[in-house]
Amino acid sequence: MEILLFFLLFFVSGRCAIMASAFTGTYGINYGRIANNIPSPNEVVTLLKTAKIKNVRIYDADHSVLSAFKGTGLELVIGLSNDHVQEMSTNADHALNWVKDNVVSFLPDTQIVGIAVGNEVLGGSDNGLAVALLGAVRNIYNATKELGISKKVQISTAHSQAVFANSYPPSSCIFKESVAELMKGLLEFFSEIGSPFCLNAYPFLAYTYNSDEIDINYALFQPTEGIYDKKTDLHYDNLLDAQIDAAYAALEDAGFTKMEVIITETGWASHGDQNEPAATSTNARTYNYNLRKRLALRKGTPMRPKFWLKAYIFALFNENLKPGAGSEKYYGLFNADGSVSSNIGFPGLKSSSDASLYKEITVVLAILVPSLHLLLG
Repeated sequence: MEILLFFLLFFVSGRCAIMASAFTGTYGINYGRIANNIPSPNEVVTLLKTAKIKNVRIYDADHSVLSAFKGTGLELVIGLSNDHVQEMSTNADHALNWVKDNVVSFLPDTQIVGIAVGNEVLGGSDNGLAVALLGAVRNIYNATKELGISKKVQISTAHSQAVFANSYPPSSCIFKESVAELMKGLLEFFSEIGSPFCLNAYPFLAYTYNSDEIDINYALFQPTEGIYDKKTDLHYDNLLDAQIDAAYAALEDAGFTKMEVIITETGWASHGDQNEPAATSTNARTYNYNLRKRLALRKGTPMRPKFWLKAYIFALFNENLKPGAGSEKYYGLFNADGSVSSNIGFPGLKSSSDASLYKEITVVLAILVPSLHLLLG
């Protein structure tokens, strides 16, 4: 009996050890490209390596990006966009070909460590897309398994907070009834393959929509009284920890007590519309700087102290073509020219002073050149 128990333990621990993991350390960044004025992928590699940011997420599988990342040591999570989810759900061959073309053909030189299938699908307005999500996740995973890379490439999908109900206090959070059934199937599969629960969490948005109820210092990791959760007897001194523990409470209520939560998007806008007064450069710098310090502590949340908080910051650049609220264009740690937007200690491709000087020279030349033409003419 003892020998049998030993082999069972060995098998289980061995099985856990070979599950794919897509995150090294605690800090990562989202490299969005909805812009027509940002640096080239090769310049982005230089920027990321200089900043020593190893974990990177993109929202597609653009081959120019995948090629630029070859031999860099940067670890990349690529995206299967929502537009392809239904197709991959119904056609396993298409899923296999997609993984061949966009993952296998770039390994091992480009370190693709994960595939995010869709983004914020559950809780959205497209029920057909939501129903198709699990099938797409399953087919993409099966493709990685057939191609022998399932132990190296983690499959996931990111959720918005729209999947939750009753998120205050954190311990009261559950999944909304409208998503609970689809979520359960997804979580069961992710539990089987060892994938985390990926959450896009924005204290900025929570504060913007509830500024009369939330202390901005609580949202910015600044000194504050925080909140107390009577049910768990836990104290929270910042909103992001509370948002994460709300997700853990929902997972626990659904029966998934061992699943890890990873933040796949979080950030603070530096500019916004008139109804977004908290979107300032000072607040953006404060949030991102304090978040970087929080992640450097390598500790968990009050509810899950043993799970280090891991987060991908949104975003690398300000993106001038993003639709929606004005703030959507201004989440970047860097400006479009590679200079620093929110100074939290990362060097840019050029200094902010250089960028300002360049702008000043451009303005002066725009004024002087027509005058020179007149004088010389």
